Amino acid sequence: MSKVLIIGGGAAGMMAAVSAAQNGNNVELFEKNEKLGKKLFITGKGRCNITNAAELEDFFPAVTSNPKFLYSAFYTFTNEQVISFFEELGVKTKVERGGRVFPVSDHSSDVIQALKKEMARLNVKINLNTEVKELVLNEDDTGRTVKGLVLSSGRKVCGDAVIVATGGVSYPSTGSTGDGYRFAGKCGHKVTELSPSLVPMEVKEWYAGELMGLSLRNIEIRITDGKKKLYQEFGEMLFTHYGVTGPVILSASSIVGKKLKDRELTLHIDLKPALTEEQLDKRVLRDFEENHNRQFKNAVDSLFPSKLRPVMIELSGIPEEKKVHEITKEERLRFVRLIKDFTMTLTGLRGYNEAIITKGGVSVKEIDPGTMESKLVHDLYFAGEVLDLDAVTGGYNLQIAWSTGYLAGINAAVREQSKIS
Repeated sequence: MSKVLIIGGGAAGMMAAVSAAQNGNNVELFEKNEKLGKKLFITGKGRCNITNAAELEDFFPAVTSNPKFLYSAFYTFTNEQVISFFEELGVKTKVERGGRVFPVSDHSSDVIQALKKEMARLNVKINLNTEVKELVLNEDDTGRTVKGLVLSSGRKVCGDAVIVATGGVSYPSTGSTGDGYRFAGKCGHKVTELSPSLVPMEVKEWYAGELMGLSLRNIEIRITDGKKKLYQEFGEMLFTHYGVTGPVILSASSIVGKKLKDRELTLHIDLKPALTEEQLDKRVLRDFEENHNRQFKNAVDSLFPSKLRPVMIELSGIPEEKKVHEITKEERLRFVRLIKDFTMTLTGLRGYNEAIITKGGVSVKEIDPGTMESKLVHDLYFAGEVLDLDAVTGGYNLQIAWSTGYLAGINAAVREQSKIS
């Protein structure tokens, strides 16, 4: 029986442990935290967006870095297989808006417990509060081969294969402190530029703070660089004291984040995307006619949430005390355009402490996409967020973790068992 060592007890690491153990290997997992799945526990606001129910071919456009690399991983362990895997372990699932798949219980702890139970059934040895300091490498005529690892205690653990599933540097409080990048670098791997992704964005305007806590549903956003459109999406967003967040904003950050490092961008919010400008003008005109003797500030109640109302009134340029019947056509049309194109200036991304994932990582050019094995070091595998792979929100990033972890696990097992036989 070959021995597979796994560094990291997150989504990718636990799935790698399960798949390696299912193939008859002696598996040992090392996690530096006091418990498994700390980051998995907080994903999806604690509900754990396991995957997406979309057709598998629709996953690739959702991946923002190196989607082609994932063909083997996604087709080896599909989203349907992920759902079946958890269902068989007793985690019933449901599909919500946008194809997002969650446990019926809405508890991420159920997903973690199911993985722990399966690893226990498969006799995976789990070492908690155990930090890995470095990899043990051997070099001969055939090249470099990993032979095990050294713990921070100084103890050396020998193994036939090592899978690095240490995550990125986002949410460092969960233990994602970039250890895998250090291991990869010492093995000669290139680590691409890192940046926070799926992260809130900061804005310049004063009114972001005024709107703090306001959630907008069924809006459409566009982000532009001058006249060039960089991103467009329909959905939900939220205002904070520093700027904006929420599903459409987080997904946008993975697309525009790099540009935002260099320059400010413009966020355009269409508050009424279901209506054309002409249809909206008719709606506003009807509201005005019904309130023609009232002051402007008292005639727009039905158009906006209460928190947004004073901001829109101020930005409209129409005096709030002005009687509705005195508002000119030009003023009304300008007000309509404001509703269809409420703009804010994006000035930057928030930091890793608020980022769901890390953009960048171990270069996939140096990883075999069919096995997840390093092309530079024999028997060394990488899985999950430590790789230069990321996607928009919606369960796609966890699917990357499950698929790459599963693929690394079965190939570490197959390779070692073929050597023995």
